[in-house]
Amino acid sequence: MGTFKITGGHKLKGEIIPQGAKNEALQVLSAVLLTPEEVVIENIPAIRDVNKLIDLLKGLGVTVKQLNDQDYSFTSDNIDLDYLDSVDFRNKAKSIRGSVMIIGPLLARFGKGYIPSPGGDKIGRRRLDTHFIGFENLGADFEFLRDENFYKISTDKLVGADMLLHEASVTGTANIVMAATMAEGVTTIYNAACEPYVQQLCKMLNSMGAKISGVGSNLLTIEGVQSLGGCTHRLLPDMIEVGSFIALATITNSDITIKDVNINELGIIPETFKRLGVNFDVIGDDIRVYDNENYTIDSFIDGSMMTIADAPWPGLTPDLLSVILVMCTQANGNVLIHQKMFESRLFFVDSLIDMGAQIILCDPHRATVMGLNKRLNLKGIQMTSPDIRAGVSLLIAAMSADGVSTIHNIEQIDRGYQNIEGRLNAIGASIERIA
Repeated sequence: MGTFKITGGHKLKGEIIPQGAKNEALQVLSAVLLTPEEVVIENIPAIRDVNKLIDLLKGLGVTVKQLNDQDYSFTSDNIDLDYLDSVDFRNKAKSIRGSVMIIGPLLARFGKGYIPSPGGDKIGRRRLDTHFIGFENLGADFEFLRDENFYKISTDKLVGADMLLHEASVTGTANIVMAATMAEGVTTIYNAACEPYVQQLCKMLNSMGAKISGVGSNLLTIEGVQSLGGCTHRLLPDMIEVGSFIALATITNSDITIKDVNINELGIIPETFKRLGVNFDVIGDDIRVYDNENYTIDSFIDGSMMTIADAPWPGLTPDLLSVILVMCTQANGNVLIHQKMFESRLFFVDSLIDMGAQIILCDPHRATVMGLNKRLNLKGIQMTSPDIRAGVSLLIAAMSADGVSTIHNIEQIDRGYQNIEGRLNAIGASIERIA
C-alpha cells in the first residue's frame, strides 16, 4: 500500500494542465467494441482505472496501439467472446467499476454481455438496475447468478423502445445509448443524463455513423443503424481536476493558472466557486486563481446559510463536493455541504476534524463546515484515502496544513489522477511518494 508524505504550507505558482476526463474515457473506450474499424482516442489519461479497462479490452481481443503518451488506436475486429467465461476476465472486470460499460457495446454487436459485480469506490450503494432494465426494454434477457455474483445479458435481436429511466444515471444512460445504436427501430430515452461525458459519447457515436438526436438534453432519440465505423475522438479536459485545482489554489492562497479547461463545458462549476468567495479570472480558455488570502462564503438573499448540493447536470457534479468541503474549512463563513447521491462519501471528514477543521457531520449526506478564515491552520496528521475524490481532498488539506502529513492507500488517488505528485511538485508542492 503506497503512501504520500506531504510537507504543507507551500504556496504554489505556475501553470498546470488538466488531464483527459476519466469518466469520459471509461465510456468512449468501451465504445470501440461497437465497430471492427479503427478508432483513435486522444488525450487519454494514464491512470489506474483507465489502464485496467484498456487491459480488459486487450483480453477481449482488441488490438491496442499506443501512438504517443496520450493517444491510442483501437481495432476490435477479432473479439474473443469465450474470454467472457474465463477466470481472467472475471478477475479483471470486477476490479474496476467502469467495466460495466462494455456490456452495452457487446450486446449491440454480438448479442450478449457478461460482467461480474464490478469494483470501484466504496461510497455507498451504486445500483446497476438502470443499465439492465434499459437493456430489457430493448428486448434483452437478463440473468443474475447470485452465487457467483455474475450478471448475464443476451438477445437474438435488440428492438428500439420508449423508456423512462428511474434515475438520470450517467453510466446507465451511456450504456443504453450504446446498445440502442444498432437496435432495430427507434429508441427514446426520457430522464437521460446529459453530462458532458454523455454528450461527448453521443458525438463520438454520431461520428461513427449512429443517429442520435437530443444530445445535451434529457430526451435522447436513437435511430438504430446496421453498423458503425471508425473515428477519431478527443477527450475533454477533466472538469473534476479543474475544480480540484481551483480548490487547491484557493486554500493555499496560491497563484495557479489552469490551462485549456474548455470553459464552455464546465457548466455551473465556476459560478459555484464564485459563490464561495473564490477570486479567479477566466483568460481565454484558462482559469487563473490568485489572491485568496481571505475568501468569504456568500449567503442566500434572506441571509440564511449557503447550501452547496450535488444535482444531475447541469447541476453540480457530486465528484467535486469533497474538495469544495476541504476548501471551505479555511473560508470566512459557514456552509452546508449536501451530498445527495452517495451516503458514505462524507465520512472522510473525521480526518479533517483530526486536522483541526470545524465540521459537524449531520448525517451520512450532510456536513456543516464552519470556516476558520485562516485564523488557525490545519495540522498535519496520518490518514488513509478511502476513495478517489476523498483521497485528493485529503491531499489538498495536507498541502494547506502546518507540518507533515502522510496519506496511505494512495492507489485510490492513482485511480483517478495522473502523476499528481509530479505535476504539483513542478509548481511548488512538497509531496513524496513512499512505496
